[in-house]
Parts: sequence; structure tokens; C-alpha cells
Amino acid sequence: MSDTSRNSSSAPVSLRIGSRGSQLALWQANHIAAQLRAAGHTVSIEIIRTTGDALQNLSFSQVGSKGMFTKEIEEALFDGRIDLAVHSLKDLPTELAPPFILAAIPPRADARDAFLSVHHRSFESLPSGARVGTSSLRRQAQLRRHRSDLDYIEFRGNIDTRIRKLLEEQADAIILASAGLDRLGLTAYRRECFSPLILCPSAGQGALAIEARSGDASTLSALAFLDHAPTRYAVTAERAALAALGGGCQVPIGIHCFPAERGYSITSAVAAPDGSQLLRIELENQVIEYPSELGRILAGRLLEQGARRLLEAAPS
Repeated sequence: MSDTSRNSSSAPVSLRIGSRGSQLALWQANHIAAQLRAAGHTVSIEIIRTTGDALQNLSFSQVGSKGMFTKEIEEALFDGRIDLAVHSLKDLPTELAPPFILAAIPPRADARDAFLSVHHRSFESLPSGARVGTSSLRRQAQLRRHRSDLDYIEFRGNIDTRIRKLLEEQADAIILASAGLDRLGLTAYRRECFSPLILCPSAGQGALAIEARSGDASTLSALAFLDHAPTRYAVTAERAALAALGGGCQVPIGIHCFPAERGYSITSAVAAPDGSQLLRIELENQVIEYPSELGRILAGRLLEQGARRLLEAAPS
């Protein structure tokens, strides 16, 4: 039975989607809108400018990252100006405020990080001193562990902006989420994707989150067919581990969970900001009913190995 036919019992409704105005955010909103329209619903998209969009020229460490891409959208959702919001899941805090719920998590795209360069075929082929653009402390810390001889520089902006800066030779290479490149068809300068064992992705990376009001029964019913159980399990485990570690968007923690031969496997990395130390825990073929429990087990193993000390060294 198709997803659309499973949703046929949900009466057609009129839905307003809130989205950031970036090229990627609008792709994501339109992707979800198309599926909802195919299921018989009427859908419009409202563009909402967020704090993160307004402060593109400042680093994450200067403005903080908690809710910077979601605050204004959630305000519109709370006020009833929109019925749902489509986010990159990794942008959402690990715990939502009580009025909101993750109504659906569609199938996940590629969760890996990608290496982009005009002149260099791989990360390992970069010459000593090459400039690598990324604003993510997680990426910087893990990559410094492998190549401390490179110059990691602050690099903000939307995907197309960062690629333009690469072409202007403001950096020799940049690191971006592979999923966004695939969604926008901007793969010309992607030279390789990192194994999660080399560069462990951010919790929720590659997944979309559809947020709605917890009491809005008609909207929740309309969105139910979009939910993908294996993806929800994996990202719930990741986010539970991140919450147990006290982490947010700008901490050097990577967590990646995925379906395995039996149950789910989960891998993680916690690094000192300068890359001098790195803890890695892998749990394979875990058959655990509740994903949050798997995440807490992983976090406990990391804390036993000294993760707290490394996290306390990260900038607040």
C-alpha cells in the first residue's frame, strides 16, 4: 500500500508550512508540500526570517546557536499563523517546548559530511597549511585529529554562498552535509564523503523534522503518513545521547545511528576542540525496544571514558 493511500482516511485539510527562506529550506518545504498535495491537502508556504538568517556574518560562537534557526518559526506556529514547520532536524533542540511535537520524520537522506574542493581530489591530498572552511566545531575538532597541519577557518552562509566562496578561493576546501548537496543538485565539487568512523555526523544530520502543535489533531492526522519508523528510531537514539551528554549544535559531538543486520548500530565521537584527544564508542547490532534507552547507554559509555572533561573544554 502506498504512503498516499495509507493517508486516504485523513480528511483533506488546508495546511500552512513555515520555512526559512534559504534555497535548501525552501526545497525541503516544497518537498513536503508536494507529498501533502498528492494526498489531497491544500498547502501554502510562508517564509519566515530567523535570527540565524539575519546574522550570517557572525560566527556561531558569537551569537550562540540554540534555536537560532527555529525561534521565529516556532513563534509563528504557537500563534497559529502556520500549521507546521519543516526543519533540518539537526537544527532543532533535543527537547521541544510543550506546545510542540515532532509530528513526522520522513526517510533520512545521506547523513555523511562531504569534502568539496576545486583543485584537490580528497581530504588527505590537501597540502599542509591548506585552508578548510567550516563553522562547525564538531567537524573542526574531528578533522584536526586526522590533519592538525591544516588551517580550519570560519565559514558561514547558505550552501550556495559557501560554494561561491570556495570558487572565489577564500578556502581550498569546504565541508558540508552531503544531504543538502544532493537535494539541491550542487554536487559538482563534492570529491568524497567521509566515513562516520573518520568524521562522525551531527545527531539528526540528513533527516527532516516536521513540527506541529501537539493539540492540532487534524494536522497531526494529515502528517502521519510521512513518518518513517526506522529513521525516527535512529534519530531519537542520537538526540537522546546528545541530550544526556548536555550537547547542542556547537559542541564537538558526533552521533550516528543506523539499521543493522540485527537491530541498530550506533557510533559516536567526542573530541577536544583542538583535536588533541578523541573518544569513540561503537555499539553494534543493538536490539533495544526504546531508542532513547540506546542513546542513554551510548552516552553513559562516553562519560565513563572521560567525555565530560573534553566537553567542558569546548567554548560555551
